[in-house]
Amino acid sequence: MQRICFVLHVKPDRVEEYRQRHRAVWPEMRQALHDTGWRNYTLFLRPDGTLIGYLECEDFEASRAAMAEKDVNSRWQAQMGDLFDGTVAPDEAMRPIEEVFHLD
Repeated sequence: MQRICFVLHVKPDRVEEYRQRHRAVWPEMRQALHDTGWRNYTLFLRPDGTLIGYLECEDFEASRAAMAEKDVNSRWQAQMGDLFDGTVAPDEAMRPIEEVFHLD
């Protein structure tokens, strides 16, 4: 099982909107994440817009590629994209951070 952590940045003036949207993640989006192997997926958000994501999966690249095939993911990314800094879709900007220590 891989443990994946990544950092993205939500526009500071859109942080509350980001929080609101995640209070009502579409059921079909939740199901797609589950079906493509995303486990223990957690997002942490600071007031300045720093977003830390964590998930566990068998193969991150395979899980991400499988999500990219899902229509619901395309719709979700289109809805969420304008909340982030940068020009790349949030799911494409996810770059794993190297794990250097884990206490089990």
